[in-house]
Formats: sequence, structure tokens, C-alpha cells
Amino acid sequence: MSNTVVKQRTLQNEVSLTGVGLHTGKNVTLTFKPAPENHGYAFKRTDIEGSPVIPAKAEFVTDTQRGTNMEYKGVHVNTSEHVLAALVGLEVDNCLIEMNSPEPPIMDGSSKYFVEAIEKAGIVEQEAERDIYVVKDVVAYKDEESGCEIMVIPSSDYQVTTMVDYGTDVLGTQNASLTKLSDFKNEISESRTFSFLHEIETLLDNGLIKGGDLNNAIVYVDKEISEATMEKLKKAFEKDQVSITPNGTLDNVTLHHTNEAARHKLLDVIGDLALIGTRIQGKVIATKPGHYVNTQFAKKMAQLIKKERRNNVPCYDLCQPPLMDIHKIMSMLPHRPPFLLVDKIIELTDSGVVGVKNVTMNEPFFVGHFPGAPVMPGVLQVEAMAQTGGILILSTVPDPENYLTYFMKIDNVKFKQKVLPGDTLIFKCDLISPIRRGICHMQAYAYANGKIVAEAEMMAQIAKKK
Repeated sequence: MSNTVVKQRTLQNEVSLTGVGLHTGKNVTLTFKPAPENHGYAFKRTDIEGSPVIPAKAEFVTDTQRGTNMEYKGVHVNTSEHVLAALVGLEVDNCLIEMNSPEPPIMDGSSKYFVEAIEKAGIVEQEAERDIYVVKDVVAYKDEESGCEIMVIPSSDYQVTTMVDYGTDVLGTQNASLTKLSDFKNEISESRTFSFLHEIETLLDNGLIKGGDLNNAIVYVDKEISEATMEKLKKAFEKDQVSITPNGTLDNVTLHHTNEAARHKLLDVIGDLALIGTRIQGKVIATKPGHYVNTQFAKKMAQLIKKERRNNVPCYDLCQPPLMDIHKIMSMLPHRPPFLLVDKIIELTDSGVVGVKNVTMNEPFFVGHFPGAPVMPGVLQVEAMAQTGGILILSTVPDPENYLTYFMKIDNVKFKQKVLPGDTLIFKCDLISPIRRGICHMQAYAYANGKIVAEAEMMAQIAKKK
């Protein structure tokens, strides 16, 4: 997986489902919509003025009492996990989820109907590569109070194993594993949410289950059922009779799997970890998982990935023959000394380029910047990154010598370290979006001495020479 280029995917068409929110009891229509590359997952509340969008990110999780609930700029989305699990399980990277209520429809308490809807809409490949974070070290989060723990270890693929133990005889200890995402639909997606009888009693008494007749949940009977409780259950299930099955569950549903509880917890883990915002390649092992520990782990992973990528300096073999030497660069770029600031190109793909400049004391700008304390001007570092990016955009036309490149915009420029005589600068530019109409939008970094020295988000356009 790590050696294969995997393209991002989105929906071919939009598709809608209707149902009732479990906790709100509100009728809701949910629509899965195609989304552009690098969009990720986001929820759109069409019932609120302005139709605000809530990014599906762990940092916005506010409450995990009865599902994973998010808030962004005062707008809420509740119980997001089953919807997100379906998208991850079918390997959809980019999707906008429109809802006219804060909570998706509970359907049957699993991801089954969401999976069916997504398959009905169709899935298409996009141009951009999928962003995958490869786990190299063990990362773990443990909630000491509950004993719940979740960790990820290096693996050749994304895998999940869950172990469930609530200390009850009726459920016992259950395990479930998913060794490849392609098995999600058949092995995991139809596994429904579950509760214990004592929890159902509390929710009924407090009016917290409003989403219909409870036929979307497995209820494990962990205590004696009183006559009063039986009457409440009959009313909730809208049935004349309710009984206990040999499995120790109420007969409102029939189990799909003997370990359906563990499989549903695995489904929840996949949905909650979607909030990392980046696909991960690693094996997740979750012991007694729950939404709190899942989302805390997702926050930890998201911060770790962000920090690593911010500080991560790619390693290149500068001794290898370059892809383009100075002569090839000069045949493509219009720049000439002393304003040509790239010496060689060592990598070039459809979506990225890596260039090198050896900074020497002979650079003319050191004469005045600064006498006795030579420092490469930041503006020239940005120019050097732009020239490297120019190679990327000019490589898309058959006659680059007939084109010039022009800056359109520079954003989020940061300078981290001084660049001094003797430094070797490495420039890495990657497309943020595909090149269209000669316009190139890219994220650029400059590295020296094992550190980031500068970064910028740049937009440039090529135009034919007149």
C-alpha cells in the first residue's frame, strides 16, 4: 500500500436517505454529495440560515455521551460515527454530508443503509493522490479511569481489532477484527448499536430515546425485568409481547453475528478515527473502546501528524545524478544568472517537484545583505521556491521555452531559520489542486541543515511569450 500510488475518491452522484434521529426524534433527510479533491468529510446543516459547514475533525468534538458530537462556530452535528464509518469503509475520501437536522437518521443502528446509498450513488476516482500517514512507531491513548485503551502499531495496511468486555455475564468478552477495508461492507457494516437493559430504562425514564421503537438496537438483558419495565418496553417497541432470547438479548432484533457487539464497536472506531482527517496505514488495537477514548486518540493522532509534517524534513540522496541539471533547467526556465536560483531538479512527478540550490559566498546579494553578516534574503528564498514550482508547471506544456511564469498570489509565508553561505537548500513544491488553465496552486517548503527554513502557499500562471 505504501509503495502504490492511490488516488482520492468521491461520489459519482448525490444520494439521499430519510429517517429519524435516535436521540432527537426528529425526521431528517441526509444527502451524500460529491466533493472536490482534498476536501475530506464535512457536514452541512441546511436547516440553519446560511447552511453552515462543520468539518469532520477531532478538534471539534465536544461531547461523547451518546455518540460522537461535534460543534463548530456554535453549530452542532450529533452521532456522526455510523455515517463516517460507511465512507471510510467504502474508501471514499471526499464527501459533503448535507442534513436538515443536527443528527443523521439512525436507520437500523448500523452503517448498512449508508453503505447501500453510497454504492447506489457510485464512486469515482479523482486526480489527486490520497494522503496516507504511515505509522512508524506505536502511538497509544489510555483512559485510566475506565481502563479503555486504543493504540496503533506499524502495519502494511489499515487494520482494526477491538476487544469488548463490560464485566457482564450476558455479553462476556468479545473480539472482532478487520484485516482489510474491502471486507467492511460484508463483515462490519450491518453490525448494530447495542445497549444494556439498565441503560435503556434510564434513557426511557429521561425521555432521551425518541427515535422510534428501539428496533434499531440490540438490548442485552443484564438484570431482572420488572413488570413496570416490561410495560415500558412493550410501549417503546410497540409490541404486545417482549421476551428474552437464548442469547440474553430482547427479541426485538435477531443477531447478525454472535460477536455483533464487538463488530459494532469496531465500526464505531473506524467512524471516530475518520476525524483524524488523514488516512492512516497501521493496525489499530482497541481494548474496551468508546467514543471518548476513540476521539481522544483521534485528537492525539491528528496533532502528532500535524507536528511531524510541520517538522519533518524529507531525506534525499544529493549524490545521485539529477533529473535535470542546470542546462536543462535553463532550457525550460526563462530566468538567468544572477537571478536563476535553482541548480538542479532531483524529483518531478505530476503533482510535485524537488529542486536544489547550493548557496555560496559568491552570491551577489550577500554584498549588501548584510556586510559582515551574510544572510540570504527571505524574498529570494520564496523566489527560488517559485522557480522550482515553475519547472512543475512548465513541464505540462510541450514547448516550455515559449512560456513565462508569473506570480499571482503568495500566502502564509513563514521564515523559520537563517540561510547562510555554505547551506544547501532543498525546495519541495506540491500541488494543492490540479493545474487548470495554466494556473498552478502549490504548497512550497525550503529545507536546509535538516530543518524547515521557509514555507509558502503560492499561485502562479504561465503565459505564452508575445
